Amino acid sequence: MNFKEIVKKNRENVQSIIKLITKEENEDLEQEVYIRVWKNSKNYSEQGNFKSWINTIAKNISKDYIKSAYKKNLQNSTSDELVLNTIKDNKETPELKVIKNERQTQIINAINSLKPKFKEVIMLCEIQGYSYEDCARKLKCPLGTVKSKIYNAKKELAEKLKDLIKERMD
Repeated sequence: MNFKEIVKKNRENVQSIIKLITKEENEDLEQEVYIRVWKNSKNYSEQGNFKSWINTIAKNISKDYIKSAYKKNLQNSTSDELVLNTIKDNKETPELKVIKNERQTQIINAINSLKPKFKEVIMLCEIQGYSYEDCARKLKCPLGTVKSKIYNAKKELAEKLKDLIKERMD
């Protein structure tokens, strides 16, 4: 497939990803995506979906753009604004502490009530911070199995914690 076809086939998708993440249309970012695809095309391995690979590049470039824009904004802030933005309100009222503890207890109970196979992947990936790939290696199972278990565990947790989730939305 030639480069023009790659751009033509992926243009709408790349534009959508950029707009979704940055909340703006940005031709410079789109161009950066295709430059990176072109530069790294020799490194692309045929293991995954080519479109997914391009989508990942678009996501990463968009996220990098957001991070750099945030840093520029911070640097342009006056020192008073910077201090005000970085000060945290450490005063936690007793009521907030009780609510926080109740929520944590609910979440812990929900995780503990999961089936062992679901609890295991949630603990590894979401609590201990393992990547899905590392989790698959640790559990000696396929990556797809880990992803499936995570999906089902999160679905089950969402059901168990629906009142808590609804509370947070209100």
